[in-house]
Amino acid sequence: MRKKFNIAVDCANCAAKVENALNEMPGVKAQVNFMTQKMTLEADMIDDALLDKALKTARKIEPEFEIRK
Repeated sequence: MRKKFNIAVDCANCAAKVENALNEMPGVKAQVNFMTQKMTLEADMIDDALLDKALKTARKIEPEFEIRK
């Protein structure tokens, strides 16, 4: 399953670091684009639990990171 999300991230460097961290999550492939403020997640199941984990992972790098549903 693949799904796109609007996000808020402050800088391109942070977006790259968030993308790397999300790609280390088991079964998840992520693309984070600073210019478009969009994130694409690919996983077997994209549910609220996965989004919560992705958000917590991202906020360890960028405390103001947001996923806008």
